[in-house]
Amino acid sequence: MKLMVASSLVLLLASAVAQDAPTMKPVVSMAPAPLVTITQGKASPVPLSFRVTRGYHINSNKPKSEFLIPTALKISATTDIVIGGTTYPDGRDMSFAFAPDEKLNVYTGDFELEVSVRPLRSVQPGKYVMRGNLKYQACDNSACYPPQQLPISFDVRIGKAAPAARKNPAQSPHSHK
Repeated sequence: MKLMVASSLVLLLASAVAQDAPTMKPVVSMAPAPLVTITQGKASPVPLSFRVTRGYHINSNKPKSEFLIPTALKISATTDIVIGGTTYPDGRDMSFAFAPDEKLNVYTGDFELEVSVRPLRSVQPGKYVMRGNLKYQACDNSACYPPQQLPISFDVRIGKAAPAARKNPAQSPHSHK
């Protein structure tokens, strides 16, 4: 059964590539991200909100078929800012006309990701722009389309860390009573 579903998906994808690829518009858009202030040396999650155009769905980060392309976020940062893991929401299990007996795990409508950003202590305080891409594969009820990449960007403000705690100087044994 999985082989049949996979074959159907490959055929649908191939027909979509041949017919619709040049005119396919982006199906996913990103809402403006809030400015998050992060302290030097500490990680903080940054929420990113996306919307899938009505009538379409995209594969979740963990689609149930190995032949489907998962939604994945990649962010480039300066060398002094570490991009940690991305937290993806759970997708919805849905079945479609091209595979009525199978449920695929997808995102529809609005969904939110969180990316962990950790500036090193050496980063100068200020505002930084993070850039990256959200890679996804969009489908409608009858076909899946070639993968697309949505360019994304968001700002973070790096705040100065509190000075490191100083070790107490050696004290005289006579000062403690």
